[in-house]
Amino acid sequence: MAGMLRLIGFAIVLAAASSLQASFALAQNFPTRPIRIILGPSPDVFVRILAQQLQENFGQSVVIEPRPGGGGKIAVNAVSTAEPDGHTLLFATPTYTLSTAMKTATYDLEKELEPVSIFGLIAYVLVVHPGVPAQSVPELVALAKARPGQINCASAGIGTVPHIACEVLNKLAGIDLVHVPYRDVNSAMTGTVGGHVQAFFGVSATAKQQVESGTVRALAVTAAQRSILLPNVPTMAESGFPSFIMPGWGGLMAPAGTPKEVVDKLNAEVQRAVASQNVKERLATLGMEATAPGAAPDARTFVKADIAQWSRFVDLVGLDKLKEGSAAR
Repeated sequence: MAGMLRLIGFAIVLAAASSLQASFALAQNFPTRPIRIILGPSPDVFVRILAQQLQENFGQSVVIEPRPGGGGKIAVNAVSTAEPDGHTLLFATPTYTLSTAMKTATYDLEKELEPVSIFGLIAYVLVVHPGVPAQSVPELVALAKARPGQINCASAGIGTVPHIACEVLNKLAGIDLVHVPYRDVNSAMTGTVGGHVQAFFGVSATAKQQVESGTVRALAVTAAQRSILLPNVPTMAESGFPSFIMPGWGGLMAPAGTPKEVVDKLNAEVQRAVASQNVKERLATLGMEATAPGAAPDARTFVKADIAQWSRFVDLVGLDKLKEGSAAR
C-alpha cells in the first residue's frame, strides 16, 4: 500500500512538472499566431494605439474584433470561451466592472477572465451649457438647491457611468438634478450643447473641443488628478467632494486559466508599449494617461478595487434608482 501511494505521489509530481514545463515553453514561444483583441461596447481608438505597438513588439499581427451588443456580454463570452493561451484578449473598461457592481452582468468577471494589465486612465468631466449661471461645482449645487427639479443632467443611457455620476452628485450634494438618458455619449453632448439639458458628465477626450470652443463650460473632472487634456479644470475632490473619484480606464483581460507565464509576458509587453514616447503622446492627445501597468496581480487588484468602488456608488444611490432612470429621451 505504501509503495502504491509513493507511485501515485511520484505521478502527481511528474504531471505537475510536465505542466509547468509546458507553460514555460508556451510563454517562451508566445505568440505563435495572430492575437485577437475583442472589443465590446467601448470606443476602439485607445486599444488600436496599443495594438499597433504590440504588433511591432511581438512581430505578430494584433487584430481588433468588434463584438458590440449585450452590454459587453457578447465580448466577454467570445473571450471566456476561447483557448486560454493568451491569443484572445478582451479590451476591458468600466463597462464590465460597473455591470458587475450593478448585478446586471450575465457573466462572472472575476471567475471567467484573468486581468492582464491596466494601461491607461481617463477622466470624465462635468460640463454645463453656457447659459447655466454656474462657474464651479459649488455654484451649480447652490443653483440646483434654489431650483429643485429644474436642472437636467444628461447621460449615455440608464445605468451608464454618466448616469451614476449624476445620481452620486445628487446624493452627495443633497440636490435633485433630473436624469435625462440619451442613446449614447455623442447624443448627450449634443443635447447639452444645444441647451436641451443643462449638465453632463462626458469623457474628457470628447468634451475638450466643446470646452475650448465655448459651447459648454467645464466645471470639474472626476479623476483623482486633473486631466492632462483639461489641466485648468479642478477635480471633484478639489470642488468639495473628496469621495467623488470616478475615473475611466482601459485594460486587457484573458480567459481564466491562461498560464501565469503567458499573462506575465503579455503584461511586460503592454508595459513596454505604453512606456514608449510615441504611445504615451498618442494616448495623451485623446485624454488617456498611460500607466505603468506593473505585475499581473496588480491588474487583478485594480479590477477588484474598481468593482468595490462602483458597488459603493451603487449602494449610495440605490440599485432601483439606477435601473429605472428618470426622464426618457
